[in-house]
Amino acid sequence: MTTSTAKQERIGARVPPDVYETLTRAAELTGATVNQFLVQSALKEAQAVIEREQTIRLSRRDFERLLDLLDRPFKPNPRIKAAMKHYQKAKRADADNSFSWQP
Repeated sequence: MTTSTAKQERIGARVPPDVYETLTRAAELTGATVNQFLVQSALKEAQAVIEREQTIRLSRRDFERLLDLLDRPFKPNPRIKAAMKHYQKAKRADADNSFSWQP
């Protein structure tokens, strides 16, 4: 019979006594250990940050405008074409200078 345990990482923090007391009190009120409370709270905040940073919220008007632009994209004018050429040229020139992760 083999037992497999999932690898777990360790997180530690040093806090002033008043912060620890507050965390301990909150943990006790929720029926959790301080460690459980910290992990649950940090995870909840981490998920909120990820959601906030990965989600674009639009008003109804802006959403309609976006759909319109997707349905009928604009035709590039000469200034846009020149900017794209400049960008592509700079990108090619920089390709030789960029750090490569490939061995």
